[in-house]
Amino acid sequence: MHLNGIIIAGVCFLAIGIFHPIVIKAEYYFSASCWPVFLAAGLLFLAASMQVEHVVAASALGVLGCSCLWSILELKEQEKRVERGWFPENPKRKDKKQNAAIKPARAAGRPDRGAALQQERKDELDK
Repeated sequence: MHLNGIIIAGVCFLAIGIFHPIVIKAEYYFSASCWPVFLAAGLLFLAASMQVEHVVAASALGVLGCSCLWSILELKEQEKRVERGWFPENPKRKDKKQNAAIKPARAAGRPDRGAALQQERKDELDK
């Protein structure tokens, strides 16, 4: 019986589950400008997968590499989620210019719906 497919599927499932919170934390602490780290890691994993002869190990490295590369896109999407108020913004982030850049609604003078939703939730919890 060959279990390679099931093992590779499990690695893929775990990679997706692990990278989701990694992307959220990376955007929170470093903003989406940390994408080169994901690019370098992805390329390293993919290069390593081409050097390994064991099928499952090579597949696992390939899945990790592609997950790192996909995380670059997810960083940009996470930035939009923060802008919409779906995820909290890091108030301690040093790059105020970056924080202002991801808030086009505020910069354009339009009301920020994300902040309003957060205030509504906060008011409901205070009751």
